[in-house]
Amino acid sequence: MDESGFSLNFPLTKCWMKQHEQKRLPAATQVRQSGLLAGVIDWHTAEAWCRPLENLSSDCLIRFFEWLFLEVFPQEKLVLVMDNASAHHAASMQAFFSLFEHRIRVLWLPTYSPDLNSIERFWKHLKLRITANRLFASLEEMFSALQAELSRQNCPDYPFRFSFSKI
Repeated sequence: MDESGFSLNFPLTKCWMKQHEQKRLPAATQVRQSGLLAGVIDWHTAEAWCRPLENLSSDCLIRFFEWLFLEVFPQEKLVLVMDNASAHHAASMQAFFSLFEHRIRVLWLPTYSPDLNSIERFWKHLKLRITANRLFASLEEMFSALQAELSRQNCPDYPFRFSFSKI
């Protein structure tokens, strides 16, 4: 489980282009908007479930986990791998997790170890697929593109589907 920020300040990444035809994107001259996605990824199936967050607070995270535990996985036993963000350790989050302790287990990552959280690679993949080298007119347009890509990511025959190496 993790959260990731998506901004209208697009990331510029490497890309191929014809010589002397450099790709140009307009520079942001005003304060640009951004938003958050919270998500989980199933390591075995590489399916991802993500939802926008208003902010990174324990109340918003609890709403995300309510959706996850009651709608997406209403019966399953789950193992959550989480980092040490302060909102994750809030008393309200711990109380919420205690309501589901019969079917969830939380594994806390060591501090400063994002490379151990598999969803970090998914966020990078998603940003490269959707936001890199693209300029969106609004947050709604960007999140619409993100939601469309998230739907495609869970289709096994999608050619650009994120997957973990099983080697």
